[in-house]
Amino acid sequence: MSHGAPRGANSAPSQRPLADTRAPDEGDGVDTSPGVSDRIAKTTCYMCACRCGIDVHVKDGKVRYINGNKDHPVNRGVICGKGSAGIMQHYSPARLKKPLLRSGPRGSGEFREIEWEEAFSIATERLSAIRRSDPKKLAFFTGRDQSQSLTGWWASQFGTPNFAAHGGFCSVNMAAGGLYTIGGSFWEFGEPDWDNTKYFMLFGVAEDHDSNPIKIGLGKLKARGAKVVSINPCRTGYNAIADDWIGIRPGTDGLFVLALVHELLKAGRVDLDYLLRYTNAHVLVIQEPGASDDGLFVRDAAGHPLAWDTVAKTPVRAADPNAKPALTGSHTVNGRRCMPVFQLLADRYLNDSYSPDAVAGRCGVSADTIRRIAAELAHVAFEQAIELPVAWTDWAGRRHETIKGRPISMHAMRGISAHSNGFHTCRAIHLLQVLLGTVDVPGGFRFKPPYPRPAPPGPKPAGKHVRPMTPLEGMPLGFVCGPDDLLVDGAGTPTRIDKAYSWEAPLAAHGLMHSVIRNAWAGDPYRIDTLLMYMSNMAWNSSMNTVETIRMLTDKDASGDYKIPFIIYSDAYYSETVPFADLVLPDTTYLERHDCISLLDRPISHADGPGDAIRHPVVEPDRDVRPFQSVMIELGARLGLPGFVNADGLAKYRDYADYIVNHERTPGIGPLAGWRGKGGSSIGRGEANPDQLQRYIDNGGFWHHDFSADQRYCKMGNRAYLDFAAEMGFIAKAEPIVFQLYSEPMQRFRLAARGHGNVQPPEAERGRIEAYMDPLPFWYAPFEEDAVDLEQYPLHALTQRPMHMYHSWGSQNAWLRQITSQNRLFVHAKTAADLGLVDDDWVWIESVNGRVKGQIRLVDGVNPDTVWTWNAIGKRRGSWGLKDDAAECNRGFLLNHIIGDQTAADASGKRYSNSDPVTGQAAWFDVRVRIVKCAAEEAGFTEPQFERFREPPRFQPSPDMLQFGAEFRMKREAAE
Repeated sequence: MSHGAPRGANSAPSQRPLADTRAPDEGDGVDTSPGVSDRIAKTTCYMCACRCGIDVHVKDGKVRYINGNKDHPVNRGVICGKGSAGIMQHYSPARLKKPLLRSGPRGSGEFREIEWEEAFSIATERLSAIRRSDPKKLAFFTGRDQSQSLTGWWASQFGTPNFAAHGGFCSVNMAAGGLYTIGGSFWEFGEPDWDNTKYFMLFGVAEDHDSNPIKIGLGKLKARGAKVVSINPCRTGYNAIADDWIGIRPGTDGLFVLALVHELLKAGRVDLDYLLRYTNAHVLVIQEPGASDDGLFVRDAAGHPLAWDTVAKTPVRAADPNAKPALTGSHTVNGRRCMPVFQLLADRYLNDSYSPDAVAGRCGVSADTIRRIAAELAHVAFEQAIELPVAWTDWAGRRHETIKGRPISMHAMRGISAHSNGFHTCRAIHLLQVLLGTVDVPGGFRFKPPYPRPAPPGPKPAGKHVRPMTPLEGMPLGFVCGPDDLLVDGAGTPTRIDKAYSWEAPLAAHGLMHSVIRNAWAGDPYRIDTLLMYMSNMAWNSSMNTVETIRMLTDKDASGDYKIPFIIYSDAYYSETVPFADLVLPDTTYLERHDCISLLDRPISHADGPGDAIRHPVVEPDRDVRPFQSVMIELGARLGLPGFVNADGLAKYRDYADYIVNHERTPGIGPLAGWRGKGGSSIGRGEANPDQLQRYIDNGGFWHHDFSADQRYCKMGNRAYLDFAAEMGFIAKAEPIVFQLYSEPMQRFRLAARGHGNVQPPEAERGRIEAYMDPLPFWYAPFEEDAVDLEQYPLHALTQRPMHMYHSWGSQNAWLRQITSQNRLFVHAKTAADLGLVDDDWVWIESVNGRVKGQIRLVDGVNPDTVWTWNAIGKRRGSWGLKDDAAECNRGFLLNHIIGDQTAADASGKRYSNSDPVTGQAAWFDVRVRIVKCAAEEAGFTEPQFERFREPPRFQPSPDMLQFGAEFRMKREAAE
C-alpha cells in the first residue's frame, strides 16, 4: 500500500515538473524567468469546493502568485480563474481585523473593537448559561466550511441537536437520494469514469462546483469523441459544449428520466444480471393493503429479506448467491401475497402516464427526442459494452477474469436539488443508472471512497433527549430508517429548531439551515437564546426571502428585546450578515490557517483511491484574527466540554492543528488517514503521529492511496475493496452493499401515516407523509406551480453561479469583479419579443413574494419559458469593502428578494418551509415570475435598495486603482 511518495498525477514525461524551471540564457539580456518568490508553499485552494492543490509563491512574506500543483490528485496542475485570484481574496479590503461587539442597533453596522479575551468571556458566559439550563437553546449553523466533522462533534459535546451546515439549502436531497438508493451520491462523492465513458449525461450542472475535475474530464471525453448530453434549461459552460443540449423546463427532470425508464422497460433493455447481483430488485414485497406490514419486505426468522427461487419454487434468502430469483410475478409466502421489487417497478413505469407522448408537453422536450435518448442509452449500454482484462473476486468468493462495464455515466447537481421534487428526481436518475447496470463499472458512474456505504448508511441522528450539561448520545446529523428514529416528542413536535428529522422533513440528512432564522424568530417550535453562525451570510445571499430575513433578524418583542436574543457570527469578511451580529469573531483567510479535508467529512478521494488533504498557514495574519476552528476548540475547553478537556480540566488541544493530529473519533481513526502510527507507517487506522502534519506538508499538502487494479470497480460487491473499506473504517463489516431500488424506510413512514406503528404523525401530517414518502421514485409538480396563477406568473426563474465565482466570496474579489460586476436577467429572444422587450431594457421581475429590478440580456440558449441570472453578484452598500458606486451595489440584483421561504397556506392555514418535503432541501428554483418593462425614470439602477451599512472601526476602503504587484516590481527594479 503506497501512502507517501507523490503519485505523479500527470504521468506523461512532458507534464512532469521540470527539475530546473528557469529558461536558458539566450544572450540578449532579457530574463524570461525572473524569480517571483522566496519560497513556494503547497496547500489546498479554498476558492470553491473543488479543493485543488495549489503552489503559493511567497515573496517578502507576501503572496505573490498562485498556480496549480501538478502532483495533486484533484486538479493535476490545472487551476481556474478563481484559484489564481485567491491572492485578491487573501488581501481583500473586506477582511475583518479584530473582534467586534455591537454598539448600535442590530443591522446598522455600529461596532466597537474588543480584545479576544473579552470576546471569549462574553461567549463563554452566555454559552455556559445555556448549557446549564437547556442546551438546545443554542443553534449552531455553519456555511460552506470544510470542518463539519469538528463542528458537528462540538455541537454533540455541547449537547445541542441544533447543528447543521449549508447542505440543507445546497444538496441534501441529492445526498439523501443517492445514499438511500445506492449508498453513495453525486456531488462530491462520486465521479464519471472519464477514461472509459462513451455517453455522458449532465443534469442541472452549472460550472461553479468541482469545476477543474469536470473540465479535465470533459476534455478527455471530447478528445475521445464520447457523446455529452446536457439536460438544463440554460445553455452555459459545460452545457454549451454538449453535443446534445436538452433545454428542459425547470422542475421536470424527474418526469423526463422516468419516461426514459418507461422506454427502456418497454424495450426490455435493462441489465437483469446486474440487478440480481447488486440490487433488491428480486426482494419480495408484501402486497396486502390495510395490513401493518403492507409494502415491507418478506423476511425470514432472522430478518433477512427473501426472494422467490424459480427452480426450487420456494422462498430463499435474497442474498443467497446460488439462488435463481424471480424478478416478476405474484407469489405466496406463508399465506401472504407478495411481488418482487422489479415487478412493482415495471407496473409503475410501464404505465402510459410515463410514456414520452404523455410527458413531452410538460417537460418541453419532444416525445421523439425522449425516445431517441432512450434508444441511444440502450445502444451504448448493450451494443458498446466494454470489458477490462482485470481479474477480481466478488463478495461471494466467485472469481471473475474480467470486469465488464456499460459505458454510460451521469452527473447531477443543484439544478436537480433546488426543487421541491428534487429527492425523487435524484432517485429516478439513480434508478435509470442502475437499470442500465452503469454504477461503479468501467465507463459508468463510480464511487469515491469512503463510499459506497449501506443504503441508508447510518448512524442515526441524535438529539431526541436533551439534558443540561450532557453530550448528545451521538452526532446531530444522521439517517433515519423509520418513524421511530425521528427527533420529535410524544405529540409529534420537532426537537430541532429547524424541524429536521420531523414529520415535515423526515430524511433531512443535512438539516434545514434556511429555516433557522424564521423558526427562531417565530419561536416555532420553541425560543432559542443564541444563534451561532459561521461563514453563512444568511442575511443576504444564503437565504430565501431576503427582505423578511433582514426584518426577522432585527425584529423585537413587546418588551423591546430582539426576538432572536443573541447572535454570534464568525467570518473572515465584512459580509451582509456581519452587521446583524451582536458579537463578531473574525476568521482568517484560507492561506493563514490549518484546515483538514477529511475522510470524516468531504475528502479529496477519487474513484481509484482514497485521499485527504490539509491547509496550513502559508503566511501569518497581519490582523488580530484567529481561525474559527481554533476558536471553537478554545471555547470548548473554556466551557469544559467532554473531549475538549483532560481529566484535570485543562485544555486537551492547543489549537486546530493539534486537534487534527491527536483527535480520535474512534480508536485509531482520526481526521487524517495518512501517515498514522509510529513513524507514519500506517494508513487509515493507527495511533497519533506527532509528525503527521509535516509529512502532509512535505508531500504537497495531501495524502493519496492508489487501489490495486482488482479493487477499483464494483465496490459494492468486490471482496478486495470491501475488506479494505472495513479495515479503513469506511464500513462496519466487509459485506456487500445492496442498492435499494425500493426504499423500505420510506414505506415505514407511509404505514405510520395509515395508522400503524408506535410512532405516528399528527393527523394534519398524514396526507403529506402518505403522498411523498413513496418507496419508489415518482414525479410531482413543484409546489409553487400548484400555488400560484401560472397565467399571471408564466415564467420559471433560476439562478446559476458563474464558473469564475463561488457564493458571495467571488463577487467581492477585485480580479474576478472585472469579469462580472453586474448580472443581467437572461431572457430568450422570442420571449422578449412577445413582451415587447429589447436588449438592455430594465425590467421588474415580479413574483407573489415581491419584485426586484434588473437589466436584461437577450439570448437563445435558454428554455423559452425560463429566465435566469447569475447569483451572488448583487451586494448591499457598505458591505464587502466595495465603494458606494460599485456596480454590484447599484446594478447587480438578487432573485433571493422575490423567493418565498414558505409555501402557500394549506386548507388548515399551515405554511411549510419552501422545501422538498422528504429532505427539507430549499426549493430555490421553484419560483414563478413575470417580467414587466420599467418606466423610463426607473431604469439604470436596481431595486430594492437597503440602508447603507456603516463600516467597522479602522476599516480601509477599497483603492481607486488596484496596483497589486507594483511593490514587487519596484523592489526587483531597484535591486537591478
